[in-house]
Amino acid sequence: MTTLLGRVSAWHRPMMWTAGIMAGMTVVSLGGLALDDRVLLGAPIWLKPLKFAVSIALYCVTWAWMLTLLRRGQRLAARVSTAIAVIVLAEYAIIVLQVVRGRASHFNAATAFDATLFTVMGISIAALWTGALVLTILLLRTEISDAAARWAIRLGAVVSLAGLGLGGLMIGPTGEQVRSMRNGTFEGLIGAHSVGVADGGPGMPVTGWSTTGGDLRIPHFVGMHALQVLPLFALLLAVLARRVARLRSGVVRARLVAVAGFGYAGLVALVTWQALRGQPLIHPDARPLAALAGIVVAVAAGAVWSLAAGSRRPEVSAA
Repeated sequence: MTTLLGRVSAWHRPMMWTAGIMAGMTVVSLGGLALDDRVLLGAPIWLKPLKFAVSIALYCVTWAWMLTLLRRGQRLAARVSTAIAVIVLAEYAIIVLQVVRGRASHFNAATAFDATLFTVMGISIAALWTGALVLTILLLRTEISDAAARWAIRLGAVVSLAGLGLGGLMIGPTGEQVRSMRNGTFEGLIGAHSVGVADGGPGMPVTGWSTTGGDLRIPHFVGMHALQVLPLFALLLAVLARRVARLRSGVVRARLVAVAGFGYAGLVALVTWQALRGQPLIHPDARPLAALAGIVVAVAAGAVWSLAAGSRRPEVSAA
């Protein structure tokens, strides 16, 4: 896995430039949190730019690296990645513009200008998902000799694509919003990230995820960042293999990564289901707890099965 990282100078430059801009905007957003006491929908107004800056930076750096693994379709991938970089910069610019104006960027159709900006964001998100789909397909067709890295990268890309798509669950109008449109009390919001409660209620520290209802931002976030979590897990196994004899087997590492990947996908499905039920992440009832227990048991059993391969074939390498 470590040999796949390559030279940072070879990573896709527009993606890296975008990540650098987001790093700068992280600092700006932290300054905004310290100096600007405005609150929007129950949260500090600069919290959203901060979270988006960190998330976009991680996303762009990861794809900038993954593009170096491609052996076919490199020109197409470079063009698509450049387009993605432009798209996320445009979306982020709208978020910052609305913060400066003291207006909500997402779900805001209160004025023609707000509605236009939100429409542009919606189109950009659809284009971003399409671009990520193209890159994921190219990545799935790429041969990677190390089996653990192959599983980590492919599963991470697929789960991340699904997580990105889950953002679409927030766009449609809620039942209450539909009723308000019909009876003439429309307040200018179309869509919501909370389920069962209004946006802007009590939230968890830093993330702002609802503590009183479901929150669709959770599966969106968890799913998207499979792109980083699974490759990092494979890298951790490769490092630990220097000290743990059982992990020196490529078969063992590949199996462990596959188990982790499917377990992670199960977790994304679980938090999606919990959010759609209108249940806060930190206050689950018996049903999601039972589902979580099932995932934990399945992952533990898979880990035992994976490690058993090492006891039978300690020096087998994956091809």
